Amino acid sequence: MLKIVVMVSGGGTNLQAIIDSISKGRISNTQITGVISSKPDVYALTRAKENDIPCCSISKKSYTDTESYQQALLKALSNYQPDLIVLAGYLPIVPAVVIEMYRNRIINIHPSLIPSFCGTGCYGIHVHEAVLERGVKITGATVHFVDEGTDTGPILLQKAVLVENGDTPQDLQQRVMEEAEWVILPRAINAIANGTIIRENQNVWIRE
Repeated sequence: MLKIVVMVSGGGTNLQAIIDSISKGRISNTQITGVISSKPDVYALTRAKENDIPCCSISKKSYTDTESYQQALLKALSNYQPDLIVLAGYLPIVPAVVIEMYRNRIINIHPSLIPSFCGTGCYGIHVHEAVLERGVKITGATVHFVDEGTDTGPILLQKAVLVENGDTPQDLQQRVMEEAEWVILPRAINAIANGTIIRENQNVWIRE
């Protein structure tokens, strides 16, 4: 059984997609052992509580120094004993000590086709604003492993989404979530849980 911790910063729509996929059998051999939010009182924590999933908030603003914050985050993760950490709309940069502790066991969902529209400052609605400003015709989402860079880890899955005439950033954000994020994130977790990931350095794919 793959034990996962889902890290969030907002409403938790990707968390809900994972919960629903486990319930419906699209993700097998997996248990969510904890949810960690970077902010208190976000709806993602309500989703966790409604599904009897242990949860907590670790906000950097609550700590007087970086080391205290990092130690609190490491302790929370250790309490939930994850085999895999899933960043599902988690906004803070993951501390290097966490990446080192959980090397090759952290994945992230990003709302564009990396390497386009990613890196510092490209998160949330800002990604979709940039997509529309540039005028590209195809966007999408990417699941990738997390390393010390920003959106630079090995790519596991991608799915394209068409940009439609008249889209607002909010329209595009919703469609990317529905057509891509909520599809490939559960698929990636299921593949990891069932040992169908093949990895050679920066090249990662799923064995069908």
